Amino acid sequence: MSWTRAFLTGLAVCALFGALLVGATGCGSSGAREDDEATPSPVGRVLKDTDEEGRHYREVDGRSAPEVEIEIQPAADPDGSAGSEGSDGPGGAGEGWDVRLTVHGFRFSPAGTAERAEPGRGYAQLRLDDRPLSVLRGPDHHLAGDVVPRGTHQVTVRLHADDDTVWAVDGEPVASTADITVSDPGPTPASRPAPTGPRSAPATSPAPFGEPRPTASAHAVA
Repeated sequence: MSWTRAFLTGLAVCALFGALLVGATGCGSSGAREDDEATPSPVGRVLKDTDEEGRHYREVDGRSAPEVEIEIQPAADPDGSAGSEGSDGPGGAGEGWDVRLTVHGFRFSPAGTAERAEPGRGYAQLRLDDRPLSVLRGPDHHLAGDVVPRGTHQVTVRLHADDDTVWAVDGEPVASTADITVSDPGPTPASRPAPTGPRSAPATSPAPFGEPRPTASAHAVA
C-alpha cells in the first residue's frame, strides 16, 4: 500500500502549494486595493518661507497655479455715476472704492470650509500697504473711504488655501497689486473783492481869496 501513501502525500503537497498560491494572490490583491484607497498626498509643497503674519507658503507648479488680478475704481454715486479719484465728494475717498478680482484656476470657498488645502481653492486676503485688511470670499468688495488715509497706497490681494497657507510659485506668493491715491481737496478759487463804486475825483483846494474859481465849460463841436 506504499503507492497509496505516496499518492495521498502527493495530493497533500499539491493542496498545500495551491493554498499558499491562493493566499499570496489574495494578499497581492488586498495590497492593490489599499493603494487605491490611500489618502492623496498634500497639495504642492509647504515652504519654510512665511508671510508677515507667519503663514507658510505652499509652492505649486506654475502651470497649475491659480492666478489673480485686482482692479480698483472709485465707488459709484447713489445715482450710478462714478466719482472722481481722490476727491472727498461722492465717489471719491468719501464714498470709498470698489474692488474687483479676476481669478483663473481658482474657486472661492465659503466661510466654514474645512481647514484643508485643496487644489485651486481657498480665499483671498486684501492688504493695504502690507497690512491685512479684509478676507474675501468672492470677487467683489467695497473698501470704505475712511480706511484709506491721504496719500498714495498699495492695495494687494493674495490667494490662500483653506488651511491658511499662501499659494506660491517660485517662492513668491500668488498676488496682484494696484495703487490708489487719496489727495487733499483742491483749493477753493479766491474770490475777487466786490467793486466799491466809481472812484471819486480828488477834492480841489479852494482858490485863494480874491482869485476867480475855474469853471468847467462845454464846447460844442460843429
